[in-house]
Amino acid sequence: QVHLVESGGGLVQAGGSLRLSCAASGSVWSINTMGWYRQAPGKQRDLVALITPGGGTNYADSVKGRFIISRDNSKNTVYLQMNSLKPEDTAVYYCNVNTYNSINYWGQGTQVTVSS
Repeated sequence: QVHLVESGGGLVQAGGSLRLSCAASGSVWSINTMGWYRQAPGKQRDLVALITPGGGTNYADSVKGRFIISRDNSKNTVYLQMNSLKPEDTAVYYCNVNTYNSINYWGQGTQVTVSS
């Protein structure tokens, strides 16, 4: 079992920045990829960014060049630095980990609101 605790969401004006953090505990030895998803009201949950244990990354086209995902394996923590935020980035952001035996775990979600 992996437990995820997110922090760092909030309200920011368009053009501003926020940094999300997600700390994992429990069976951290089993963690493979770590990532962030988001879900806006009335929409499906979509991938924002993923990072492999070796640091390989994958981003949604909508956030490329603005968001940076990173992870500190010594702290079992994944970060999402969000820059040049837009109102359309408003959503609940969820931390996700996928284990080596393909089990998905989710954080509780953190609200990010970008005002215009």
